[in-house]
Amino acid sequence: MAQPLPVESHQTSTTMDTSNPELGTVMQDKSLSSMPDPPPVKEPYKVSEALDDISCVTWALDEFLHSRMVESEEYCHKSDPSKQRMYFATGYGLIQFVKGLMSYEDKDLLSAIGHTRHGNAIASQHRKRQSSMASRLAGYVVSSYSTSGVEWIQDMTPVERHAELTYAESLFEKSLLGIVYSGDWLAFIKEILNMRTLMNIYRQLWKFIETADAAAAARGEGPEDKSIDVHFRSGVYLGIGVSNMILSLIPGKLLAIVELFGYKGDRKFALQMLQKAGGWTKDSDQPGIGREEEGVRRAICDMALLIFHLVLSSFTFDGVDIDMAQKILDWNLRRYPTGVFFLFGAGRLSLCRSQPARAIAYYTKALETQSQYRNLYHISWWEIAIANLALWNVSDSLECWTNLQKEATWSKACYTYGMAVCLAAQGKQKEAAELFKKVPGLRQRIAGKSIPLEKFVARKARKFETQGGRLAVPALELAYVFLAIAHAPRKIIHEKMLPDVQALQAKLKEHEANPKKYENGHGYWDDYCLAHHLEGVCYRFLAYPDPDARFEDGEEEIIQTSFDDASERASKAFQTVFAKGTKIELDHHIVYFAHFEYGRLLARSGDKEGARAQFDMVLSGKPLEVNSAGKKGKYSLENALHVRTHAALEALDRDRLL
Repeated sequence: MAQPLPVESHQTSTTMDTSNPELGTVMQDKSLSSMPDPPPVKEPYKVSEALDDISCVTWALDEFLHSRMVESEEYCHKSDPSKQRMYFATGYGLIQFVKGLMSYEDKDLLSAIGHTRHGNAIASQHRKRQSSMASRLAGYVVSSYSTSGVEWIQDMTPVERHAELTYAESLFEKSLLGIVYSGDWLAFIKEILNMRTLMNIYRQLWKFIETADAAAAARGEGPEDKSIDVHFRSGVYLGIGVSNMILSLIPGKLLAIVELFGYKGDRKFALQMLQKAGGWTKDSDQPGIGREEEGVRRAICDMALLIFHLVLSSFTFDGVDIDMAQKILDWNLRRYPTGVFFLFGAGRLSLCRSQPARAIAYYTKALETQSQYRNLYHISWWEIAIANLALWNVSDSLECWTNLQKEATWSKACYTYGMAVCLAAQGKQKEAAELFKKVPGLRQRIAGKSIPLEKFVARKARKFETQGGRLAVPALELAYVFLAIAHAPRKIIHEKMLPDVQALQAKLKEHEANPKKYENGHGYWDDYCLAHHLEGVCYRFLAYPDPDARFEDGEEEIIQTSFDDASERASKAFQTVFAKGTKIELDHHIVYFAHFEYGRLLARSGDKEGARAQFDMVLSGKPLEVNSAGKKGKYSLENALHVRTHAALEALDRDRLL
């Protein structure tokens, strides 16, 4: 693995050189560094002075983002052992929320649910009391009596407004944990209803800010009402931004149902709100809001933006802006040079730039930066495993899958399968066979439903058994599923990945006249279509790399002169899949993914209508892999493909490169 990177401290602000394949030193800007000592906690606690704790929670959050998680947690616990102070109770709940999602273990999830539920109860105690039933009924007639409008929030004290905000935040955390932990649909539906409640709260709080700002502008006092503090503003920006973002990601069929209840996600608005907390704009590399003027939730807004641009970009295209992510990362890495979450972001950014070696360097630094939360290692190992697949370093990828299988609990089935395919790629069939046998029994369920990726690897593991201990290029297929081919340097695709595909094709060609003699009569056409699909994908990325890819010096020129016919080869490979897809026995998903990738190829070559036709076929529900007399059930990773296909259609409408 890559060596850990040095961390130095300097007086001047310095960004990282992200164009150099060798990762440079992360330099700290002391004007952005953490506060040296924790602020004192005011005693005794009074509800009317609850907002005095914000400076304390700000310090704790700063420690957390500097990868001093234990110190942050201990400070919160010692400052308020009984967790009766609003901001300490909800802040501590947030820490447990993060820990629970990182470990995915029942005990941590249950602990986190308990703490977020407690924080929610404490926030509720600080909220403005509801009026009598008679007053609430009168509110439907006279707006001044309403308990849900702008007037209701205007009449609140600052503490009550913050209580409304923290109530919604802790309800979101508790609901998300409940969705992850729930084992039945009743619990799942209950948490979804809680989501509806918190979204209503955020909408009301945003309307209050809009109304107050409009009144301030009308009075000539500027664009914002100065009486609303920045901590409240950043919280509302975070809540309204994230809730709109979530709604904007809901698939079309489900969204139609959600819209019946008056909910509609506006992605552009969501991004604007999240950027507003830090003052980020397209026109400047620096944020418009500095440390002294920011709200306590500003860093979380920045992290939400990074998650969208760098992680959710695997499933959507609309609104994704890698350059904006670069700006946010540069600034936050100067502020938090040892901040593990921003190092994760830098690694993810490098992978999106098709620079997996740089990504591994960042993730390795994240491993070396902190040892307090062992579960954070698992994120790094997962990402390094995928980055090594993008470099076709199968042995290094195996090391990461092995570490995950020993320690992590998110998905034992996926880790074990990752180990198995890497061993198979190394020719260690006996060791691989033992692991393939274990995969189906390691699957988990959420709300009584199987996890699609685990279902996929379980099916492939069973196929290994039925074929007498054999799968065709399973490591390269997994690299495709994890988008490692999409993010691989073109030199790697040409020199390492394509030869494996071509070797499989040569083996298949030997049995072209009599497929029944291939591997004891098992899976000829499945392997044939998989080989041509992967060939098409490889040539597609040689012809048209990911739009956000960055190349080493001279690489782009060499590739362009060497692979002028790559697009034609990719097209021919996909057409072969369509021609023979009716003969597939088990891996029917190959045909649908081939249509998706062919659509992306046509889009990049300028044939928008042809691309749209391919995407429409994927979404049509028609059987594409069997003849007209055949019957089709669900195929592997169908929902994930539909999400990506909807996103591709949106990108096509907006003339965005795919």
